[in-house]
Amino acid sequence: MKLFSPLYRRAMTWSRHPHAPWYLGGLSFAESSFFPVPPDVMLAPMSLANPRRAMAFALLTTLASVAGGLLGYAIGLFAIDAILPWLKESRYWGAYETAVAWFGEWGVWAVFIAGFSPIPYKVFTIAAGALSMALLPFTIASIVGRGLRFFLVAGLMAWGGERMEAMLNRYVDRLGWATVGLVALAGIWYAYR
Repeated sequence: MKLFSPLYRRAMTWSRHPHAPWYLGGLSFAESSFFPVPPDVMLAPMSLANPRRAMAFALLTTLASVAGGLLGYAIGLFAIDAILPWLKESRYWGAYETAVAWFGEWGVWAVFIAGFSPIPYKVFTIAAGALSMALLPFTIASIVGRGLRFFLVAGLMAWGGERMEAMLNRYVDRLGWATVGLVALAGIWYAYR
């Protein structure tokens, strides 16, 4: 069943839109403080569609993400008491508790790890503010962690270029269903462990 190939073609069309960089910047900013969708979902197809601009897209994503991270930091610093009841009821509560524990153990390195990895960075930005982490180390760790991640994604997509785009177009349905299968297996494993 060809479910993923039409979505892939639509994403590639959107990635070539003249306003795509604005959307990428907005998504990057929002994801770092409150929005659940990571900017990689726009950065990767944009870098694939326009490899010569991939590094500019990575820089835009990094700067907007760090700016959003500073908003998350401000939310944690000034509004943690207001959002704590909501946070406790949300699916992010476990990640927030992990962030607080990591800050206690690793300090600023927790921001770097969260910035580079698929861990919800927004939770770490809010926790950093709530714990009154020093702003300069937070900002530097965010720039380095987020920058490494986004430049790696953009670089890999630009390197693959048209060949990777053609290959993905050919195999996207198989890859999509394989991913669904892996997520289902992971869910079953997690439920019965």
